[in-house]
Amino acid sequence: MDIIVVNRGRTTRLKLDRRNVLLWGPVALVFSLFSAAVFFIGYASRGEGGVLPERLVADWANEVEAQRVELRKARAAAEEDANALARRIALLQAHVLRLDAAGQRLTEVAGLEQGEFDFSQPPPIGGPEESEIEGSGLSSVLISLDDFEQQLTDRERQLRVLEDLLLASRMQKQTRPSGWPVENGWISSLFGWRSDPFTGRTTMHSGIDFAARAGSDVMSAAAGIVSQAGVHAGYGNLVEINHGNGYVTRYGHNSRILVNVGDRVLKGQRIALVGSTGRSTAPHVHFEVLFNGAVVNPQEYIQAAR
Repeated sequence: MDIIVVNRGRTTRLKLDRRNVLLWGPVALVFSLFSAAVFFIGYASRGEGGVLPERLVADWANEVEAQRVELRKARAAAEEDANALARRIALLQAHVLRLDAAGQRLTEVAGLEQGEFDFSQPPPIGGPEESEIEGSGLSSVLISLDDFEQQLTDRERQLRVLEDLLLASRMQKQTRPSGWPVENGWISSLFGWRSDPFTGRTTMHSGIDFAARAGSDVMSAAAGIVSQAGVHAGYGNLVEINHGNGYVTRYGHNSRILVNVGDRVLKGQRIALVGSTGRSTAPHVHFEVLFNGAVVNPQEYIQAAR
């Protein structure tokens, strides 16, 4: 038997005799076994559905799970950022509340009318529209919050400085002599040249005399520290108070002294009782004011509180 193979016009004749069969038989058997093995491997690598390999499907499933994990992380980070933003906003609101309280306190200390400095209303602002900040919405909000927080911090610092200045001014008013040294009485002798009640000669009177009922209270004209408390020539029982900033006041002719040297006294505090000790003709208080060591006319100081 002959087998004729035709390939593009060329023919090949194979004779199937016993010699050729024995020669090509093993080759054909090996080729058949190789083809069967390849077919079996390909069939075994097919999925249950026969569409995609199981390994590829498993890889895709792992990738999807990894993306889900990343998504959960991103969502958690976004929630954390939102919580942080909420905390910062709450902190800024607390700053605003403290500023409102400080402003109200400053308004009361300074004696300003509420209409002049109303912290309960937002500040008036305006202006032409400007170009916006480039970037994402969240980043621009964070930048605005940072600027707002810095402005609030600076404003709070300025208000504290203003409060310190106002309190210092208030303290200065407390330590600057003002008002009368007695609650009830009348001025019996002014500051300046006068006829001496004992000699009749013209002499300089270094204070103002306040006639009052004997034993009534003598009060400090300002806050300060007692620098003298005892008998002094001509003044009788004398109380001297140093108020700082160059101011000193003296209270003479007292019947009794109620303070000691070194005591801290407040404005309006009882320091002695009206009397007529020393060079005096009747119960009264000799009131002197010294500024930087020099005697000055107490008139402007006693009128300052009236």
